[in-house]
Amino acid sequence: MSSKENNEVTIKVISTKKELIKILTDKKFKRGRKFSIDDYYFIPNDIDKDKISAREILSKAIIIRCIVYEDKIIQKITFKRKNIDKKGNILTQNSINCDITNINDAKRLFEAIGYSEIMNIKENDIIYYKNNFELALKFVKNGDLLIEIETEKNTEWDTIDKIKKIIDELDLPIEKNNYFVKKAENELNKILKR
Repeated sequence: MSSKENNEVTIKVISTKKELIKILTDKKFKRGRKFSIDDYYFIPNDIDKDKISAREILSKAIIIRCIVYEDKIIQKITFKRKNIDKKGNILTQNSINCDITNINDAKRLFEAIGYSEIMNIKENDIIYYKNNFELALKFVKNGDLLIEIETEKNTEWDTIDKIKKIIDELDLPIEKNNYFVKKAENELNKILKR
């Protein structure tokens, strides 16, 4: 089991994939690793989805995740905690992860202890990097094109404010008024028709 504590900025791209990649290439970013993520969100059966917000529902969710790289597959169970202010800014977050060997067995286990799957989010990611600075292009199936950048301790981008400054300097085609797109929350609201 592992624990990870870092913050991230996730922003919506307002151009096409092709246009964004050309901009990054022109700015001397190099293409790095490529992978896909398949997330299954499970929540306790006793949650009344009609009475609480998507954010509150997700605060109780367990994610069963399959990450497929070109040469390996990682499967794990993840629980995330996010501290979000009234404006929607993510102040802090951490995740607890446990490696597993079989996604379907994990699903059956959670169903047996009173959880049910509420949604499945699939995405394809490509990492672009320049001078040890990485950003992930996230192509969410039937969803948005996003850029995600995580804070890295003891680097020049170890805080949210420093990442925002770098993003602003890059002048990418993004929605500049929201640095904290909540992918899972947005997808769940679509499912719940809110």
